[in-house]
Amino acid sequence: MTDQSTPTDLPGDDGIRHIVLDTDTGIDDALALLYLAGRPDAEVSAITSVYGNTPVESALTNIARVLKIAGLEDTLVARGAAGPIDGEARIASHVHGVDGLGDLFAEKLAPKNLSPLSSAELLVELGRSRPGYYDLLPVGPLTNLGLALEIEPELLTLYRSVVIMGGSGPFPPLGTVQMVDANIHNDAEAAARVFAAPRRKLVMVGVNVTAGTIVDEQAVQALHHAGTEWGTFSAQILEAYMDFYQFAWGRRVSPAHDGLAAALLVQPDWITSEVTGPVGITTDGFATRAHLLRTAEGLPVSWPTEPAPDTVVVLDVDRRAFLADFVRVLSGR
Repeated sequence: MTDQSTPTDLPGDDGIRHIVLDTDTGIDDALALLYLAGRPDAEVSAITSVYGNTPVESALTNIARVLKIAGLEDTLVARGAAGPIDGEARIASHVHGVDGLGDLFAEKLAPKNLSPLSSAELLVELGRSRPGYYDLLPVGPLTNLGLALEIEPELLTLYRSVVIMGGSGPFPPLGTVQMVDANIHNDAEAAARVFAAPRRKLVMVGVNVTAGTIVDEQAVQALHHAGTEWGTFSAQILEAYMDFYQFAWGRRVSPAHDGLAAALLVQPDWITSEVTGPVGITTDGFATRAHLLRTAEGLPVSWPTEPAPDTVVVLDVDRRAFLADFVRVLSGR
């Protein structure tokens, strides 16, 4: 394993990241999508839906809603997995609302450019069509990727990079309890397939960094006062998110989660510390996690492990720079 402080992954020759977003479109997913839509150095080339924060049909509705706000209704969208490869789906309606966006919107929308292919099939089709051109950003359970790897075992090598919002980083210091990572917990089998698969570059943006990247009360008020459709939408759904998270910290704040992963894909220089090494899937009977296979002290874990390709595990980020840009872009100005 090697510790690094200066990422080397750069955009393509046109200076733009061409991104395929795989999403279980809840509140933080919607904000990540809107954020990417507002970045001049990002193009959302396609979106593949999956269950997780909300059922897959609601994920599709929410994708359509964000694309309408962003003026990107022609973006290619696919319907994905409704549950994990093994077991039953755990839908986070207690966090994101029954519809995934805080139950704030009555109008039902549908994507205007829905692919005849499933999400897994589309991920393979896009990768094979232009190897090394697209970046893949999975911000939900990894089920679509796990299914796509059955079709194309070299799937991850077909993408310029894969940046996952999921995982828990290295094992935490003794006595420290981490936030549960729903994306890995929802489909351990798919996660195991992904972290074992060959790849060009796989980056894990886990709850070890996203849980401490906080959108606070001042940021939400700035969005309320932006006077734009983007700002109002972002503030409304963030208020719903904070209805849940206020019971974690006693304040109306929330972690950026998927927005941070999206930002680090297009702006990797905001990664201030990272380590490279194999990632494994573990469970203690309560939570299933993806961990870098080393302790907080950098030592090997205490059980035998299988060899795995290297994953870039994010350890720390420039939160101030990210949050300022995140609020600025979501303000729609």
